[in-house]
Amino acid sequence: MSNPTLDQFLKQGAPALKKAPVAMIFIEDDTETASTLRHHLECGFKSVLALMPDAFALPRDVAENDRLTRISFDCGPRGAVFAAINRMITAAPTGTWMYYCYNAEYLFYPFCETRTVGEMLAFHAEERRDAMLTYVIDLYADDLTAFPDAVSLDRAHLDRSGYYAQSRPDPETGHPRERQLDFFGGVRWRYEEHIPKPARKIDRIALFRAKPGLELQPDHTFNDQEYNTYSCPWHHNLTAAICSFRTAKALKRNPGSTFDVQTFVWHNSAPFEWHSRQLLDLGLMEPGQWF
Repeated sequence: MSNPTLDQFLKQGAPALKKAPVAMIFIEDDTETASTLRHHLECGFKSVLALMPDAFALPRDVAENDRLTRISFDCGPRGAVFAAINRMITAAPTGTWMYYCYNAEYLFYPFCETRTVGEMLAFHAEERRDAMLTYVIDLYADDLTAFPDAVSLDRAHLDRSGYYAQSRPDPETGHPRERQLDFFGGVRWRYEEHIPKPARKIDRIALFRAKPGLELQPDHTFNDQEYNTYSCPWHHNLTAAICSFRTAKALKRNPGSTFDVQTFVWHNSAPFEWHSRQLLDLGLMEPGQWF
């Protein structure tokens, strides 16, 4: 049985979008596809959409999971991912919590080892928040001879410092936008000469609620400015992290940068512990009022 295309999935009524929270995982290549999907299933997403080419195989335990829906999709064309997300937003019931990432990216949120993503989002919604800021934290293997594409779950490292924020100006007035910042750091900061300027930010509004007229823009922000804020006006809110091999993998696969990167390890590298406590201790996500 062939996998439905996105058009077919939406024409069939997109039943998987009615089981929230929904994770949309965009599979760009065959790197760590199964581990990415397993991780997000274990987070407790009620529906996981794997948008991926038909040529990529999935292990049986993932492919036969009743919460997984596989959709035939090519991430390659420019703007394809953002267009797909916006079509999903339009098709989803208003108020549906949605999430998106790529393969070799892993969502972490405060206390994720003992609490589901649904529990976390229920609390976030009680604080009258319709979106959540996530930081994309670069991961990389410590030995590029052993792991030439920079991807290794067992030998993953991250930068423990070197992150910073700048005010985000309103393009019309030039004044800083309230409760919005552009965040930088990690591999994108250390190798910024190889990263296009629009892609250097590490902030992504990856968790959000669908509503009529909402659109995701190519810089990972939304057309509703309140969705782009890091907290409400009264106190700090929850934030999350997406731990991602995507940038390091791209730098090693790109002929223009691969020879400039002999190792990603530097004096501020630390082994990644695959635990939310490490990210909280490093200040890479915020528990807000959730304890």
